[in-house]
Amino acid sequence: QVHLMESGGGSVQAGASLRLSCAVSGLASSSYAMGWFRQAPGKEREFVAAINGVGTKTTYADSVKGRFTISRESAKNVGNLQMNSLKPEDTAVYLCAARRAIGGVITEARNYDFWGQGTQVTVSS
Repeated sequence: QVHLMESGGGSVQAGASLRLSCAVSGLASSSYAMGWFRQAPGKEREFVAAINGVGTKTTYADSVKGRFTISRESAKNVGNLQMNSLKPEDTAVYLCAARRAIGGVITEARNYDFWGQGTQVTVSS
């Protein structure tokens, strides 16, 4: 059974940093692509960042490019999202997702098979 669990969310001031983690079980490390999405109240789920199975390709939403970094720790089967220079508009529930794939990055939510429950990130001005 595949299970994803996010951690690392919290409440911070604008300009601060947070590091989110997504612990994955039930999938062999490096056998799946991973993505991070976010959803604010009353808004649709939004793509944030994605990384391929072997960690050689990444892509980001324009709104976070240069501030966020996605990575993965294959030995621990964990994915991370380092978020710097946070802004109030980054406030949302952040969710990680996985799909069995190795080569490419996946940016569409509908293409992911497995999801975590999400972790809240709140950024105040």
